[in-house]
Amino acid sequence: MTHTAARPRSQGHPGYDLVRERVPQSGEEARRLVRVALAAWGLGRTDVDAAELVVAELVANAVRHAVGRAVRIIVDRPDTDRVYVAVVDRAPRRLPALRAPGLDETSGRGLFLIDAHALRWGYDILGGTRPWGKRVWALLETRP
Repeated sequence: MTHTAARPRSQGHPGYDLVRERVPQSGEEARRLVRVALAAWGLGRTDVDAAELVVAELVANAVRHAVGRAVRIIVDRPDTDRVYVAVVDRAPRRLPALRAPGLDETSGRGLFLIDAHALRWGYDILGGTRPWGKRVWALLETRP
């Protein structure tokens, strides 16, 4: 079910994707993929830190709220000053939404972190008339 290596695109900025089990440990693998991709693109520590945080939160949300055995992690560079990270899962009806957690709650702040670090974030429902999953994504601005 899981792929063992990231696959870069053959032209332009090489995008990377990785399929992993939907378990908490996949967050570390997602962060590692971000580090490798951003290092290959020559981006700095500030960009890496932000992208690692965002992708870890996306994976954590998929682990907690999605269904299915696997998630797909995507790291791409659509432009020289942008990085795109996304996680694909099998739960098209469990959509992410910002909420205000109570002061005593220990979770519920991940989307606030993503919102604070991303230019934009959102989700896409995947599939046709019978959706099978969703892609939750964030677009981050890189620094020169």
